[in-house]
Amino acid sequence: MDMQAAVFRKVNEPLTVESVEIDKPWGREVLVRTAATGVCHSDLHVVDGVGRFPLDKPIVLGHEGAGVVEAVGAEVTTVQPGDHVVACLSGRRRRGSRSRVCRSGSSSASRATRSGCCSTRTPS
Repeated sequence: MDMQAAVFRKVNEPLTVESVEIDKPWGREVLVRTAATGVCHSDLHVVDGVGRFPLDKPIVLGHEGAGVVEAVGAEVTTVQPGDHVVACLSGRRRRGSRSRVCRSGSSSASRATRSGCCSTRTPS
């Protein structure tokens, strides 16, 4: 399956919008049709060449967004296709751990992907 993404390729160069092939979600992964996303300081650090990630391969930046769930992996039980979600991918976590936001109990936040995504259902 293909998606359009803003891809980082070189320090201090503009991102390029490209078609990127992705797999169907599996395990605890959730595929979200993104309606809105933001660029934060950690994304800008990558573009400026001062990020903590290796910069020798293309990177799809962005880890905060909102949209509608399109498909889910077999282990996902907290969201389903059609749900409206807000997501923040906050790095790799130990299996079963939850971020501070997820632990707060202030929403129906959940672990949605192997990488530690917090998904919160939003009103339809």
